[in-house]
Amino acid sequence: MATAVETSSQPTTPRPPANLVLASLVGTAYVVAALVAVFYAIPNFWRESVSADLGAGGFRDLGLRVAVQVLAAGVLWWFGAKLAGANPPKGLRGGIFLMISAAITIFFLTRAVGFWVEGYGIDQILTGAVGVVLVVFAGRFFLSDRGERWMVGFEEQGWMHAHGYKRALGQKVRRLTILGFLLIGGTGVYSLWSQGLIPVNWVLSMPFGQPPVTVIPDARFIVPILLVGLSLWIAYRVVNMPAFAEFLIATEAEMNKVSWTSRRRLAQDTVVVLVTTALMTIFLLVVDLFWGWLLSRETVGVLPSRNQTPEQKRDALDHPVDW
Repeated sequence: MATAVETSSQPTTPRPPANLVLASLVGTAYVVAALVAVFYAIPNFWRESVSADLGAGGFRDLGLRVAVQVLAAGVLWWFGAKLAGANPPKGLRGGIFLMISAAITIFFLTRAVGFWVEGYGIDQILTGAVGVVLVVFAGRFFLSDRGERWMVGFEEQGWMHAHGYKRALGQKVRRLTILGFLLIGGTGVYSLWSQGLIPVNWVLSMPFGQPPVTVIPDARFIVPILLVGLSLWIAYRVVNMPAFAEFLIATEAEMNKVSWTSRRRLAQDTVVVLVTTALMTIFLLVVDLFWGWLLSRETVGVLPSRNQTPEQKRDALDHPVDW
């Protein structure tokens, strides 16, 4: 006798492609190499081969070098997009960002441990062991299901692409919000620049007597440009996040329902408010003067007389009249 078997109705969460971790690792290597080329190789080559002919340190020298760096960054970005293909694995951008963040964190933690144990005899072995443990831990995380969920989830939040969300709606409120973010970012960059908190070159000291590492040459110019670019990107992406964008769209819709008064009516209402305020002020002044005059009379004696000396006023206050 044949029996029907009910299929399971439990929803299954689709797993990301199996090559997501490998693709993210290759993408991370490419992005790091591109950053090294733009912020380290080009400035060093320019300083050694080109800068002397353009007047080292001049505006023309700096402007041309920055233009070359921007052009190289654009070309490397375009080439990286071509390498990723038209349909890259879902979560690739998020994986690249998380892997770069993990590498930076491991570097600074290992460097901090190196400075902490420096001079204890086994400092280099211990520092290397800590670095290896952190790398293994990061590798296990990215190879796990949780790591893949993080990579896919971070990309799905919308921070890693330039797609807009309902661009035709809520434009006024979105533009004002972008302006607010840019004012915050711009004032922060100006504050750092004006107070001299941005070094000429970003140089990191290394433990165990190793030579310092120059992370960003001419950081006094490059860092403000990067911060301004980051502010622009954050301002643009925030107003295109679905949840926040819906809030801004609803805000503008409610603002459009408000019945705004005309300029003439606004001026009339303002005059009415000012005149009413002035009349109330005069009325309260007259009432205050009248009651002050009445209560300070000798026949009433509640308040000290205005003709009394300060000593007489204090004595009257210390010995009030008994009715």
